[in-house]
Amino acid sequence: MDKDVKISIRNLYKIFGSDPQRALEHVRAGMGKPDLMEKHRHVLGLQDINVDMRGGDITVIMGLSGSGKSTLIRHLNRLIEPTAGQILLDGEDVLAYGERDMRRLRRQQMSMVFQHFALLPHRTVLENTGMARAVRGERRADYQDDALRWLDRVGLGGQGGQYPHQLSGGMQQRVGIARALASDSPIMLMDEAFSALDPLIRTDMQDLLLELQEELHKTVIFISHDLDEALKLADHLVILKDGRVVQQGEPQDILLHPNDPYIVDFISDINRARVLRVRSVMTAGADGSGPFAGEVGPDDTLESVIAVSGGDTALSYRVMRDGRQVGVLDMQNLVRALVPTSAADDGMRARAV
Repeated sequence: MDKDVKISIRNLYKIFGSDPQRALEHVRAGMGKPDLMEKHRHVLGLQDINVDMRGGDITVIMGLSGSGKSTLIRHLNRLIEPTAGQILLDGEDVLAYGERDMRRLRRQQMSMVFQHFALLPHRTVLENTGMARAVRGERRADYQDDALRWLDRVGLGGQGGQYPHQLSGGMQQRVGIARALASDSPIMLMDEAFSALDPLIRTDMQDLLLELQEELHKTVIFISHDLDEALKLADHLVILKDGRVVQQGEPQDILLHPNDPYIVDFISDINRARVLRVRSVMTAGADGSGPFAGEVGPDDTLESVIAVSGGDTALSYRVMRDGRQVGVLDMQNLVRALVPTSAADDGMRARAV
């Protein structure tokens, strides 16, 4: 297995019902989710999932309700047992773990942030933050300084003596993140962690996660049903439908090259200028002869370049990273990238006729 891969999911199936192994035979023979339910009264939760999650990346698993995303993340720490398949952590098969190894996995290697906070109401914010360490048998004196430090990092300095009911929803979710960070686990599982928050607070939490990740480089598996959130957070994006992977890869590539009509529909309303980056539409490695209207960075959004250019499609920009030119951005290529895939395809067919 590639040394950069932290978690590898191989040929994973989950079927809910009285005889999942028998139902699995039908699925492997080609039966889909609707027919399995209608003919055999079994629910196909996951179908032949194959995903590699790299260490230090944020992998976002997204899809609509019922797509299997929450079912999938709960397989990683075996809150749900699979019908078939493998889950490898640093090359070890998690499904072969006994009770002792599973306790170690859940207490030391994986932390979880839930949608509805999951804070203990009778414990203070400080005690909730240090909960994972307390469960390991550590005394409060052992974890208190770390817990307070993480509370301060998530913007809750001075709130350690409060109780959850005294905090707003956004503040409670910050406690959940501080708890996961205080556990010092290399892997963070985040199941719809920001979905219950108001839009402005949700944006703040996304920014906080990216800020912390820039420093900590945790392996984060993030569940979302919101495409804007997924595109903002993901290093690797996995899109599910009816329990199967429809497309996965670098978010910019999926946005520019959707491989399924479902994905085309899914991304049709996205503000592409706000999401796409210069690196996705530039001519890489080209130095060009100019003249150039200026310099831009490879991670600048197309929206920011449009603002700088004043919308002039005749301009070109030198793309610079760390003082070195890495490509050229032509404004005409930028404009073409803003055309949704379905519209672009229709235009190509019209010109062919």
